[in-house]
Amino acid sequence: MPYLDHAATTPMYSEVAALMTKMLTDAGNPSSLHSSGRRARRLVEEAREQVAAVLGARPAEVVFTSGGTESNNIALKGIAWDQRKNNPKRNRIIISSVEHHAILDPAHWLNESEGFELNYVPVTNTGLVTPAALAQVINGDFDSVAVVSIMLANNEVGTVNDIAALVDVIRGTGIRFHTDAVQAPLWLEINFEKLGTCALSVSGHKVGGPHGVGAIIMSRDCSVTPLIHGGGQERDVRSGTLDVPAIVAFAKALEISVAQRELQVKKISKLRDDLVAQVKSAVPDAIYNGELTSRLANNAHFTFPGCLGDSLLMLLDAQGVECSVGSACSAGVPQPSHVLLAMGADEDSARCTLRFTLGHNSTEQDVTALIKELPGAIERAKRAGVPKTLASVGEK
Repeated sequence: MPYLDHAATTPMYSEVAALMTKMLTDAGNPSSLHSSGRRARRLVEEAREQVAAVLGARPAEVVFTSGGTESNNIALKGIAWDQRKNNPKRNRIIISSVEHHAILDPAHWLNESEGFELNYVPVTNTGLVTPAALAQVINGDFDSVAVVSIMLANNEVGTVNDIAALVDVIRGTGIRFHTDAVQAPLWLEINFEKLGTCALSVSGHKVGGPHGVGAIIMSRDCSVTPLIHGGGQERDVRSGTLDVPAIVAFAKALEISVAQRELQVKKISKLRDDLVAQVKSAVPDAIYNGELTSRLANNAHFTFPGCLGDSLLMLLDAQGVECSVGSACSAGVPQPSHVLLAMGADEDSARCTLRFTLGHNSTEQDVTALIKELPGAIERAKRAGVPKTLASVGEK
């Protein structure tokens, strides 16, 4: 079955699965002092060193979590709370208008439940956040901002932001900068030190590792208020018994990803370009969304006018082709993509999208299967039509 949804999750590398499976029966709590505990602790610290080396960080800056969502929540809530505790004037949170819901939702919660002011940075019609746009939102009032969070690469349209340039806008002001880099490690070189952010989130199942594990990379001067209290593991940032097999597998997957990245980017970007060209040929009115050059190598995102994205997804799935609409659904009612809305699309167009994302095991046969089934799915979806907009998203 052609699988074209690697941005949602990418299959584990076979050697990673074998390594994790072998470790599942090993005893040892890394917080214990006996031999099994010390062995488990050594494996965790070796994994920490691997992750740090891959991401251009120091081992002490790596905090293991359950994945990207927890890492993002620690960054946004933990930093915002800590900043305001130390300086009550720092009561603003700034995020881009195209963030993942793992940033959008905690930001909304901090605004509604904790009284933080929430500001959004607009994006260009290709989904790019510019330093000028960030500076305009800050409006010279640096002392009021607690944290800025802008993603490195967008999960829907694949647009890549120049995080180092955005960090320059707030450098030396006391504002903390976090970036959600969950989509990036397979396709982009990441150097935490050079980016200059206070914190950075990554996730295991996006890089050929297991679900349920990830990390937040935090500079040593980045202080957070913990979300979880308990045994004080992971620098008192994230208490809880560490999942040693998952952590070791995650570190191994990152290591493999970096070793293969150059070849994979070359192979997958060519396959992606072929997919884009064939989709445009098969469906002439298809609209290709996002940046043309500053873009993840595996991402192809389209608007198909007159075709509800959810209908297309199910029609393709019935023919064995798996992809994503790249938007949220609530109670069975299709919602327009907040990313497309932020990029200037109208609500009906923002509900007519599909995201195709490739990965390390993608092939030309996957693309061929998509192109074979897509025109028929388009024809059937157009006959069904697009219902008039029923609701709009609240993230604007």
